Amino acid sequence: MLPYKAIEIFTSEQTRWKGTPINQAIVQYVRDLKIAARCQVVRATEGCYEGGEIATQRLEILSFNMPVYIIVVAPALECDRMLPRIEEMVTDGIVSIRNLEVVSHKTRKVLMHPHIRVRDIMTPSPEKVLEAAPLSDIVRLLLSSVFTGVPVVDDTDRPVGIITQGDLINKAGMPVRIGLLAASGSNNTDTVLSALSGKKAGEIMTSPAISIEEDRPATDAVILMLRRNIKRMPVVNAQGKLVGMLSRLDIFRTIMKDVPDWKTFGKQDIQIGNLRFVSDIMRRDVHTVAPDASVEDVMQLIDENDIQRIAVVDKNARFLGLISDSDILAAFSSDHPDGIWNYLVSQIPFTERGKKYREFRSHLQARTAADVMNTRVVTIQEDALIDEAVQIMTKQGFKRLPVLDADGKFKGMISRDSLLRTGFGQN
Repeated sequence: MLPYKAIEIFTSEQTRWKGTPINQAIVQYVRDLKIAARCQVVRATEGCYEGGEIATQRLEILSFNMPVYIIVVAPALECDRMLPRIEEMVTDGIVSIRNLEVVSHKTRKVLMHPHIRVRDIMTPSPEKVLEAAPLSDIVRLLLSSVFTGVPVVDDTDRPVGIITQGDLINKAGMPVRIGLLAASGSNNTDTVLSALSGKKAGEIMTSPAISIEEDRPATDAVILMLRRNIKRMPVVNAQGKLVGMLSRLDIFRTIMKDVPDWKTFGKQDIQIGNLRFVSDIMRRDVHTVAPDASVEDVMQLIDENDIQRIAVVDKNARFLGLISDSDILAAFSSDHPDGIWNYLVSQIPFTERGKKYREFRSHLQARTAADVMNTRVVTIQEDALIDEAVQIMTKQGFKRLPVLDADGKFKGMISRDSLLRTGFGQN
């Protein structure tokens, strides 16, 4: 559910704010804010007031001061900001505020309403670390979280950098990504944490931090993230202090609720400029292997191309499953836990790795892609509309989605990045 609230005003036709009818004044006030709010005014047909006065259309003499009902619906933070001003404006009447369970907020022809602010969709009060924080503490934090990056702040709570999974791997020497480390077992995790304990956040963080102000339009944040090729960014207030984090997942959750009903438009044969199919934006240059390929060959592809997933296809290009480094770890961890871990984390070139782990190499050559692949994979058809991909990836938390044609043949992959670039004109 989206965090929205409703401000309700029960007043009358005679109420004024600086000489202007109260309903007109509030509508103009909300409009001038240029936020993702909707305001409606209703003139009642009958009612009464505190002093016993009656207003009714049944008697002309009593219809001069009819009750007026005004409702303003907006994101919760925006309503909280508006409330004091609206209380001041309503000099005669009742003002109330209540929480709403909003399941969608749709605006035709746009992926995200331009009046939605960063503060409306960010993750507030995020985890953060100081520059002097040991990297081992940071990795522990990431292992227990759903995110893979954390902002670094100074003593005044201003962002000075950010530490991502890439920083930990490329600058600090963490041997594997967070997800693989979490699945590797406590002994291996403890070894990695011990090796990282002597380094501090300030030594490896990406700095300066690319941040955005909380009152900026959310669309500005998306464009900035795409231009700078970043997946998450700190959000600051007017004083430059950290108040939130904005990630691609936050954006996708908003798009899923805010996205227009493209399917309905399509059935009506209405031409929309940004109505596109998955096939228009998927990546076709993705790696595949045959089901009889050795696990060693699969690992070499993963290693040499710096990728996390490989599709397995048969001789007719039909999709059979996906293989990730975590699938390989799981396949060997019960029989050869030390062998597969040492093989995965070794920093020596792949060609030399085989010589060093000659005994374990025979196990890798004996197992095939079909033995270790994950066959329970969610896929999407190439002729599906983009909003379907957005919904699947957001609900399931997927970063990538395999694309198939009508015959089940593998055509490519669609990613969060490609979806955002298409939706916001950044191709």
